[in-house]
Amino acid sequence: MPYIWELKDWPHFTWNAGVVQDNSYRYALTVNRLASEMRSLSYQERTNSMIDLMVSEAQTTSRIEGETVDPEAVRSSILKQLGLAEEDRWQDPYARGIARLMVLSGQDFAEPLTVDGLCSWHRQFLGERMRNAGRWRTKPIWIVSGVAGKEKVHFEGPPASRVAGEMETFVEWFNASSSLPGPVRSGVAHLYFESIHPFADGNGRMGRAIAEIALSQELGYPALLSLSAAIDRQRKQYYEMLNQASRQSGMDITGWLEWWTQCVLNAQEKAREQIAFVIRKAAFWRSYGNRVNDRQEKVLARMLREGPEGFRGGMSARKYVALTRCSGATATRDLSLLMKIGALERLPGGGRSTRYALRLPG
Repeated sequence: MPYIWELKDWPHFTWNAGVVQDNSYRYALTVNRLASEMRSLSYQERTNSMIDLMVSEAQTTSRIEGETVDPEAVRSSILKQLGLAEEDRWQDPYARGIARLMVLSGQDFAEPLTVDGLCSWHRQFLGERMRNAGRWRTKPIWIVSGVAGKEKVHFEGPPASRVAGEMETFVEWFNASSSLPGPVRSGVAHLYFESIHPFADGNGRMGRAIAEIALSQELGYPALLSLSAAIDRQRKQYYEMLNQASRQSGMDITGWLEWWTQCVLNAQEKAREQIAFVIRKAAFWRSYGNRVNDRQEKVLARMLREGPEGFRGGMSARKYVALTRCSGATATRDLSLLMKIGALERLPGGGRSTRYALRLPG
């Protein structure tokens, strides 16, 4: 099959609107419910929710591309860039770059997309690690797998000589397409951008940021979701669908948009879980915040940072010692007291392997 950018009708995508209408409608309902739930939160809780989702997006959009970044390093950089902390304690160049991309796409979402703006984002994102950051690629680009000599080519971008013109057209299309439903526009934009692959590196992360901008522009405020987290949960299928859509005999992308709009819906529903967790976390601190000592507060805060999924493996006396540098006897006593007041509950098992989980309200 030819690459989609080789077709004579490129870039005039077509799709069956009826097929993707249901997902778009369900997404709109979920967005409205989430907006209503957000109104019950305090300003600080809303801010914390936004930051949690930005950290999740930064971490998972990196993991999709094979990059590992410490979520606490990202959080530290986001807080500094938002003016909520005086310093970035981690000073991790990659964490700082991906945090910049999250903050910029959240702050500038309402502005029309421009070529200069995209290049500026890329430069601020990868400028500390990539010499030609913020410039279109000047060489052919392939996505391959396999060992040297036996590579399998999954995708090839347009010739470098076409990139500048293609991106001018992409930006024009994006700014003129605001009447499309957000999930649909988001999916077309992502496929369109990835088909061009304009940069030498960082295209996936930039493309997913643009997809979230399309959602934010429809809402009029930054989308409260982590699209990459939803993609990461079905990463293999994401690449399969992207590969199918970018290499076909026609411009119909209904199959891709059906999958993508479901992915956006999943991301929004997951965000509702995250906000519900924030509400429960606030209630937890109201119940126990003034009944614990400094060591216990530190451990509880660490457990809560894991979000709705919970602290992996549960908290044990050994982990407690590692986090607080107290004695084993003190750890055992602190954990017993937390269980006694109802902040923790014992997980199955006993003896030395006793583990504890948070006991959240609601």
